[in-house]
Amino acid sequence: MTIAPARPTRLGIISDTHGLLRPEALAALRGYERILHAGDIGKPEVLQALSQLAPVTAVRGNNDKGAWAEELPECARLTLAQTGIYLIHDLADLDIDPAAAGIRVVISGHSHRPAITERDGVLFLNPGSAGPRRFKLPVTVAELVISDRVQARIIPLQV
Repeated sequence: MTIAPARPTRLGIISDTHGLLRPEALAALRGYERILHAGDIGKPEVLQALSQLAPVTAVRGNNDKGAWAEELPECARLTLAQTGIYLIHDLADLDIDPAAAGIRVVISGHSHRPAITERDGVLFLNPGSAGPRRFKLPVTVAELVISDRVQARIIPLQV
C-alpha cells in the first residue's frame, strides 16, 4: 500500500541533451524538487547547470564518454515520495521486471521520442530529446508529479 505524500512531489525529467542545454530547457525545469537526466548528457557542464536548479540524478547514455561519464551509473533506482523509480538510458537494456521489483515508474531516453505509457501498473516515461533536434522529432522535457497518484506530461520546448 502506497501512502500519498502530504504535498505533491514534482520532478523535472530530461534526456538526450548531447551537450546542448537549451535556455528553454533550463526555464522549463526551474522550480522542480529534483531533476532526473536519462542519459546522453554530452558533457559535465550540462549536469553542473542543472544542479543550479535542483538536485540531479543522472545515468550514463551510450554517447557519454570520458572520465566524467564513467562516474555515472548505467541505471539508478530511487524512492521518491514513497514511489519506486528506475532511471535508465535505453529501455532495451532494462533487465528487471519493474512491477515485481516494486518499481512504479521507469524513465528512459535514447529514442528521442517522447512517450508516456502504462503497463502492468508501471508508468513508462521517455521525456524525448532536449538537445539537438533529430529528424523532425520535437524538442521536449517532461514532468512527473507524485501525489495520491503518479502523473506525467510531456513539455514541448519552443525552439
